[in-house]
Amino acid sequence: MDKNVHQVADWNGQSGERWVAYQARLDAMLAVFGQAAIEAAAPATGERVLDVGCGAGASSLDLAARVGAGGHVLGVDISEPLIGRARALAPQDTPALFQVADASSTELPERAFDILFSRFGVMFFDDPTAAFAHMRRALKPAARVAFVCWRGMAENDWVRLPMGAIKGIVPPTAPPDPEAPGPFSFGDQGRVARILTAAGFTDVAIAPFDASIPFGEGGTRDAAIDDAVEMTLEVGPLSRALADQPDDIRARASAAVRVAFAGCPGERSVMIDGAAWIVTARNPAS
Repeated sequence: MDKNVHQVADWNGQSGERWVAYQARLDAMLAVFGQAAIEAAAPATGERVLDVGCGAGASSLDLAARVGAGGHVLGVDISEPLIGRARALAPQDTPALFQVADASSTELPERAFDILFSRFGVMFFDDPTAAFAHMRRALKPAARVAFVCWRGMAENDWVRLPMGAIKGIVPPTAPPDPEAPGPFSFGDQGRVARILTAAGFTDVAIAPFDASIPFGEGGTRDAAIDDAVEMTLEVGPLSRALADQPDDIRARASAAVRVAFAGCPGERSVMIDGAAWIVTARNPAS
């Protein structure tokens, strides 16, 4: 079984290190989506939660606060830098544990968890149906699933704006296979429903969730825009599109992206539109 080799290498190398560098800002950007997914999960005191693709642990720590000392949260992620960051940020008395592991294949305790949760961590599996079937075995009968994933690229300004800005500057790359592992691979709600149903889940519900989110921050408007541009050049699809481009092309692209972000509202951050799905489902009772 292919253990997401490319994803593991990437998240243990550049992507993981860049996420650690930008962790506070990225967590601020994603917080509203994570909270919506936690509300959908409705964790109760004493429950046990598996947090998949937990990153630097922000969602795991929020879940731990909800389940309390009698509960337990296991946060798993394939990135050693991010799990290292999560462990460093976790208060000593938190009922959360962090593990470097690929949730799609690692050995998990059977029938141990009340909730399977993820904040943007489930779109990267090579074989998502097999991954969810594997994770389902770690759930108690009637356990709940709640996760948030991105909708389409065209609805998300953090990709739409910069990628639109560089048209005509950077040669176009072939559009990614919409079902290939990546941030937007769960953009088609029909596909998400099929994956969960095939993996054995019932009561699948998928609701759109939109939010205006802070992207980049600074003491002034200009500094915030600079920060947004820098973040775009370091994290996300634009960084890959520019990876092999000469300096003059990178400079032109950077200037065009700055103009695009300058058109967004915000005082000390650039406010952009984000579009996600809140997905819930249930493990059958028997």
